Amino acid sequence: MIAILSGVASSIIIARALGPEKNGVIAALTVYPVLFMSFGGLGISEATTYLLGRKILSEKQIRAGITQIWMFTSVIGAVTCYLLLTYFSKSGDNIYYVLLVLIPIPLTLFSDYFSGIYLAKGDIGFFNKLYWVPKLITVVLTATFLLLLMMDIEGVLIASIGGPLLMAVALFYKTNAVNAFSFHVEWGVIKRMLGLGSIYALNIFVILLNYRIDIILLDFLSIPYEVGIYTKGMGITEYLWQIPLIFSHVVMQRSAVAKDDKVFSLKVTQLLRLSLVVIGLASLVLFVLSEFLIVGMYGEAFRGSVSVLKILLPGILLLTFYKVMSTDLAGKGKPWITLKAMTMALPVNVLCNMYLIPKYGADGAAIASTISYSFAAFVFLHFYSKEVDIPVKTIVHFKKSDFDPIVEIIKKLRK
Repeated sequence: MIAILSGVASSIIIARALGPEKNGVIAALTVYPVLFMSFGGLGISEATTYLLGRKILSEKQIRAGITQIWMFTSVIGAVTCYLLLTYFSKSGDNIYYVLLVLIPIPLTLFSDYFSGIYLAKGDIGFFNKLYWVPKLITVVLTATFLLLLMMDIEGVLIASIGGPLLMAVALFYKTNAVNAFSFHVEWGVIKRMLGLGSIYALNIFVILLNYRIDIILLDFLSIPYEVGIYTKGMGITEYLWQIPLIFSHVVMQRSAVAKDDKVFSLKVTQLLRLSLVVIGLASLVLFVLSEFLIVGMYGEAFRGSVSVLKILLPGILLLTFYKVMSTDLAGKGKPWITLKAMTMALPVNVLCNMYLIPKYGADGAAIASTISYSFAAFVFLHFYSKEVDIPVKTIVHFKKSDFDPIVEIIKKLRK
């Protein structure tokens, strides 16, 4: 809830203070660093959860491997994103802005790499702090820089550094990371972690590319105004994914240590059906109140985001299949199943965007996303069914017992 509210508050402050065009510039500046951090994470967090959770590697070995991988990827990430922004983005002309968006890369990667240790050990509380604390700090800094100090785009970019910086420093001391640094390269450990982690990383990268390719193509084929309009409509719909995300890391950790994989997967399908109901109802509310929410939060200048929001909702709902069940496969050490589905959806996304953006701008990007999300959802559902040996009919068939957890919660609240 803190993460959702912080994200919404940041979005409102930035929209009100800067307007659609500058929001578009910020989206274009941050898209490459976000994409790199998804791939540059190299799936280390997920690989750590699996390897430590199943006691394949010791915590000491993993810490040593993490620090050495982190030093290498931080440098590669900064250089790669600098080149992409300066040569392939219309918004990369301002070197000062480019340098500001590069700073969070090593900080975020450090927290991401070490987070898998706490997930593997079942310390969900601290693991979640690594997610919501930076968002809370960011919204406080955003409000300070934009509303009190009346700063511009640079205020938003500086605010985005604060959260990752604090968490990286805190994590450095909590994990006693200084003792993990060594000039002796743990080749065997690194090879083991990257062997599995690279599949997770490629999987995450392709998934995020499916989510962000529309922004990249809008930056090329349209104007900053359309990018700003699109990102605000898209931003609200993505908060719906916070519902399954609440359980995703718990699902992955439990899946990694589950003794009976099929029994656990049946529990995951129950979670899927409950998530579909909750997200479906929330989507209906968003559709009905879309104009009130968009204009009320962001102002009249963002009225064009209303149609973007409405168009995206069906695809967001269907992609719940992936959001819930992919974590089960990740915990089982099988991220390539998800990769197959999302790789097939990516060209669909690109082709639809290239055709629809010149015709319809932000709405065209939303249509393309809904088409590709729907395609990815049905393909992934088929692959998941085959992998866990549970028929699609069983996965999507609602039962009265599905709602027992909700009934139990209501009973406890009444007491």
